[in-house]
Amino acid sequence: MAKEQELDLVEISPKAKPPVCKIIDYKKFLYEQKKREKALKSKATKVTIKEIRFGPQTDEHDYEFKKKHAIKFLQDGAKLKAFVFFKGRSIIFKEQGQILLLKLAQELEEYGKVEQLPKLEGKRMIMFIAPKKTK
Repeated sequence: MAKEQELDLVEISPKAKPPVCKIIDYKKFLYEQKKREKALKSKATKVTIKEIRFGPQTDEHDYEFKKKHAIKFLQDGAKLKAFVFFKGRSIIFKEQGQILLLKLAQELEEYGKVEQLPKLEGKRMIMFIAPKKTK
């Protein structure tokens, strides 16, 4: 039947009893399948992650400056990775780093929500903030 119609016989489900086959133009089928996959891929949102780095004893002016950047990143729809980097013996100021990150999270509450609370990983204390959905 496929040869009479000058089309291809394509096996759709080989594990079924009996196997399911379809008479179609295979090239056209592949083209439409690629087209569907491309459409799905273009609709998928790409998540960008922006980083903001603090020291354990970050000055108030520097903090405000970086907070403005954080607000801009969240408004643009990017995730924010805020971290405090401890150099050398500054690791003894873990509490200050945690207070700094929690203060940032509290001040950015209207722009995004905390995805991961401050957590110490090696010499870094990391916190993630995801943007709030805007309509």
